[in-house]
Amino acid sequence: MGKYLSLIRIMLKITFLGTGTSQGIPVIGSTHPVCLSADPRDKRLRVSILIQWANQNVVIDCGPDFRQQMLTHPISSLDALLFTHEHADHTAGLDDLRPFFFRQGKLNVFLDDRVEEALKSRFAYIFATKNRYPGVPELQLHRVDKNTSFDLFGKTVVPIEVMHQNLPVFGYRIDDFAYLTDVKTISADQIKKLQGLDVLVINALREAPHPSHLNKEEALELIALIRPKRTYLTHISHLMGFHAEVEKTLPKNVFLAHDDLQITSN
Repeated sequence: MGKYLSLIRIMLKITFLGTGTSQGIPVIGSTHPVCLSADPRDKRLRVSILIQWANQNVVIDCGPDFRQQMLTHPISSLDALLFTHEHADHTAGLDDLRPFFFRQGKLNVFLDDRVEEALKSRFAYIFATKNRYPGVPELQLHRVDKNTSFDLFGKTVVPIEVMHQNLPVFGYRIDDFAYLTDVKTISADQIKKLQGLDVLVINALREAPHPSHLNKEEALELIALIRPKRTYLTHISHLMGFHAEVEKTLPKNVFLAHDDLQITSN
């Protein structure tokens, strides 16, 4: 019996902690109709997801809304944090890891050299080796390389390199689930890593073209190339339009993600 149970893949539970772009929605001071919308699906915190399996809690990116997101979706422990890149809307919540550190000690953080250097510059007190301020979180850093998969609590994580205009950014594939954010272009060799997906999450900023993000049309073209069973669009600007209206324009099996949405993936 044990031999057969070991062959059963443990399903992933994915929670969208935030689905907004760098300013979030509503944008401060904006009178744009989407920013004034009463539909809760039009309220978007900065982009992040929680992935759970077998009592493991893994977060991709911790932006400036991380504390609020963790209060909305409380977890007792954080087993790993994976960074896509160093921009503030993906990293500014680093100090809010402290409550997890106080309970469980050093925290596993996965990142590349460039992101580490950026975080050391912005959060020098966290990375200090002398005269450390008491109470700052201690991080166990793990290096991510685009050509090297790694084990994470029994799951294989495949890094996917995409381009955010001229900046390399990491997406991640776990089982048949892949998360890509801040994509503008992706090379053919990286697209090969995305074949046979159950669920793809990918950014789609707005209708109009943007120099460093996919717009809706470009995202749909890439989805048609990858051909996942289901796709959820994230990293969404208020300029995309009202959630309820945009959903009606999407192809079958493509959905507009929203904050607090929970899905599963094989």
